[in-house]
Amino acid sequence: MSTLTFDTLKFANRLKNAGIPSIHAEAEADALSEVFETNLSELATKEDLRHEIGDLRHEMKELETGLRHEMKEVETGLRHEIKELNLRIHGEMLLMKWMLGLLLAGVASLILKSFFSA
Repeated sequence: MSTLTFDTLKFANRLKNAGIPSIHAEAEADALSEVFETNLSELATKEDLRHEIGDLRHEMKELETGLRHEMKEVETGLRHEIKELNLRIHGEMLLMKWMLGLLLAGVASLILKSFFSA
């Protein structure tokens, strides 16, 4: 953390030059110095922010890697499901072809039977 220096002597002398009694000016300078120390100690420095940004970048890389892995798993699952659907559709189409063939054979049989029996 960087430190901010506050020149209490310079501040007190300014107050004295403005007509403030010496004891009062020195007390104000000390009090203001304490306020600065207390409040500024909570502020983040550039180095703190750089560190946090580095941590966030690292976390984002981990998230990106995890998401890419999950997306690959989803893609693999979808490809597997599509392949299963294609096989099922192919099987159903084959069944429909057999049923249509049997239907046509049955109709042809009826037509031939009625033709030769007449």
